[in-house]
Amino acid sequence: MKEPKNRPHWEEAKMNTLTKRAFVLGSAVAGAAVSMPSVLRAQATVLRWGEMLPTTHPQVQMVERIAKQVKEKTSGRVDIQSFPAGQLGSGKDMMEAVASGALTMTTDGAAALSSFLPQLSVVEAPYLWRDAAHMAKVAKAPVFAQMNAELEKKRGMRMAAVTYYGKRHLTTGTKVVKSAADVAGLKLRVPPVDTFRAMVEAWGAKATPVNFNELYLALSQGAVDGQENPLPTIHSAKLQEVQKHLILTGHIITPRLIIVNTDFWKSLNDADRAIVETAIADGVAWQDQELANQEAGLVATLKGAGMSVTEPDMDSFRKPVLDSVPKQFESKWGKGTWDALASL
Repeated sequence: MKEPKNRPHWEEAKMNTLTKRAFVLGSAVAGAAVSMPSVLRAQATVLRWGEMLPTTHPQVQMVERIAKQVKEKTSGRVDIQSFPAGQLGSGKDMMEAVASGALTMTTDGAAALSSFLPQLSVVEAPYLWRDAAHMAKVAKAPVFAQMNAELEKKRGMRMAAVTYYGKRHLTTGTKVVKSAADVAGLKLRVPPVDTFRAMVEAWGAKATPVNFNELYLALSQGAVDGQENPLPTIHSAKLQEVQKHLILTGHIITPRLIIVNTDFWKSLNDADRAIVETAIADGVAWQDQELANQEAGLVATLKGAGMSVTEPDMDSFRKPVLDSVPKQFESKWGKGTWDALASL
């Protein structure tokens, strides 16, 4: 983690006493450069980018690549500082901080962001996207532009880019799963998101929300029986150490959204904003390809680490979800939104 440049001595003392949550939600100095003293801002415009994922994940490495490119292209005028591994609190903490201006940027799932704009959860709906290329089309869809405009208007933040997070699969600690019937009654960790909960309940399992930075411990202690995530996330978080079985359900092709505080974004001059936009686009392209490359080899890697690998009855997972979830959330997503995205 990089230390902010030219931090005043009073800020250093304050930082040493604040909790993560207080830092994110209450600290006036933890955010966008618009709140920095003018003497410091003249030296560098600082962007603080919070992340839930560990430093080994390509998403965090993407942030570092973006930061390096921006610093080089602006001759140090713009400095992106990365805070990975949940250092600044939960995903919701960081999104709230971006909305308030206490944090400049973060990256999170569309379904998680739906707590700020409910209809966004459709972008991360189960069994919606055919593949990563299909999902990537959402960034250019009119419905996505409308959602972005509404997010800016209502919550003061905007989606700067859509990244590929991977195809999500199921893992369990003790039970081999060959069909959805085998997960009936199991406690499966889900993000604290209603669409994920509805999906797991359609399988007959018990949806148990757990924040990602608490997931390893919850699995190791048996608080939950299993979880679902993309392969690079399973591997980078070392979940193979506390899960024995990998079930290749591929139930969601997941995007993650780069979110930035609108006031900060507008405060950048045109030249610097263009440099940041280009660096984000380059970083996303690298990250998406890196994740695809990792996914191609990680089944074998996880198998080599001791996990059993099962290709289950896919229809047994897909059918109950498609029979219930789109209808259940139609009023939230907007009539016809599911069909419009599925036909992109």
